Amino acid sequence: MPAAADAPIALRRLSRADFAMLGRWLAEPHVARWWNHETTPEALERDFGPSVDASDTAEIYIAAIEGRDFGLVQRYTFEDNPGYIEELAPLVEAPGEALSIDYFVAEPDLLRRGLGAAMIRTLVYATWRDYPAAPCIVVPVSAANTASFRVLERVGFIRVAEGPLTPDNPVHGTAHFVYRIDRPRTLR
Repeated sequence: MPAAADAPIALRRLSRADFAMLGRWLAEPHVARWWNHETTPEALERDFGPSVDASDTAEIYIAAIEGRDFGLVQRYTFEDNPGYIEELAPLVEAPGEALSIDYFVAEPDLLRRGLGAAMIRTLVYATWRDYPAAPCIVVPVSAANTASFRVLERVGFIRVAEGPLTPDNPVHGTAHFVYRIDRPRTLR
């Protein structure tokens, strides 16, 4: 059983073969609390099928360590989500070429082992390579989700703003922190 975040993290694109696992993951209490997502086969197809088919530009990855799937991370450009730029505008500028990410570690026995930070770090490095024009990654996080913003801080994200945004789960209220990591100067 993988335990250490110092083993390499593998990211592979989400496929329909992953939907049953994804439905189970989204139903895990520690994930459902923040993602507030339907888990029926129809809902999974509706919400994730377009990304699998590449008709939605969001790139969704399953993260694995030593061959064991443990989490999900996705990325998308602000350019492809102009409404998101508008929502963030009162708090922070989100350049169109910038990206945002969403993430969770799903397997309860793998929580608090550094895998969330390792998964995000892997995607950040891949983003600088895959998106050479991206100046930064901007991530809004519910102010109530301490684990989520702490993992971003461990990866090197800096809190740049705070204020009201529409929550993924209405029970958490509108208070959000906005984090940013800039492309390293050596990669400009």
